[in-house]
Amino acid sequence: MGELLKVDKIKTEFQTDKGPVTSVDEVSFDLKEGETICLVGESGCGKSVTSLSIMHLLDRNGSVTEGSIRFEDKDLAHASEAKMRKIRGNDISMIFQEPMTSLNPVLTIGDQLTEGIRLHMNYSRADARSYAIEMLKKVGIPRAEGIIDEYPHKLSGGMRQRVMIAMALSCKPKLLIADEPTTALDVTIQAQILKLMKKLREESNTAIILITHDLGVVAEMADKVAVMYAGQVVEETDVYTLFDNPKHPYTLGLMKSIPHITNPDDMRLNSIPGSVPSARNMPKGCRFYDRCPHAMKRCLAEKPELKPIEDKQAHSIRCFLYEEEEKNYEKKHAEKQHAEKEVSS
Repeated sequence: MGELLKVDKIKTEFQTDKGPVTSVDEVSFDLKEGETICLVGESGCGKSVTSLSIMHLLDRNGSVTEGSIRFEDKDLAHASEAKMRKIRGNDISMIFQEPMTSLNPVLTIGDQLTEGIRLHMNYSRADARSYAIEMLKKVGIPRAEGIIDEYPHKLSGGMRQRVMIAMALSCKPKLLIADEPTTALDVTIQAQILKLMKKLREESNTAIILITHDLGVVAEMADKVAVMYAGQVVEETDVYTLFDNPKHPYTLGLMKSIPHITNPDDMRLNSIPGSVPSARNMPKGCRFYDRCPHAMKRCLAEKPELKPIEDKQAHSIRCFLYEEEEKNYEKKHAEKQHAEKEVSS
């Protein structure tokens, strides 16, 4: 599998009356063909802004000020709007969080579906309509021939989300970005949507960036996971390591907050104390300092970097705690060797 997308230390800022506000800071990850990465974290951590930065869909006051975004051989961070229009909906598609606000209320489902098909695939009006009906059937929408002429408000939330998925998949994208695609849907519809996305990945080798705060969805879908906090990636690893051996204190806090069926009925769920720092007033050092049970003095003054764990190159964390553990281990190992040397002599 070749590398499809590489996001390298991007910084996204929004210009406000009180000066620039950084929403995403030094976010890095890469994605291969047919691979799924989940961006995880609580609301406001920068997951959606990261995806909008890739798609060039930020508000007018927002822009990527540092870093690079490489898609195949294309530089998306500095691409023109004309170039992005050719890429969006064709090579890269996005499923937005709320389909009712993403679909145009005054256009029929068919008008909205066929627009992208005719633009990117050069189909005639009749062929585009036939293909749109085929796509609606593919995502499990009954009565596709009738639904295509309906307006969005006539459909349920699950049906609208399926329409959004059909729209995103119609041009067979190489990369699909799904921003909370199962939010506000009942569990049976959630399962169907996730199954549909997995089928797409298997059939078309489409890579997926899945944005979610649901760790159950992560376990179901992800090959690897990037955990975000206050605009930064604090831990990145494969999905098995994330659940079996999480390292960052924030990731550990998220894991402990998951309810288990084996827990007693009267057991209180674990929660992370405190709140996320304001984007206007980020700490100088570690952004998780005020909420971390293992905070040290250096965490307050020094800014940790996202670094790979030495014995696991595919596992990176933004934390001084592991570095301190390594130093203590090396110190104890050296003392032990010195003691054994003295005894032997």
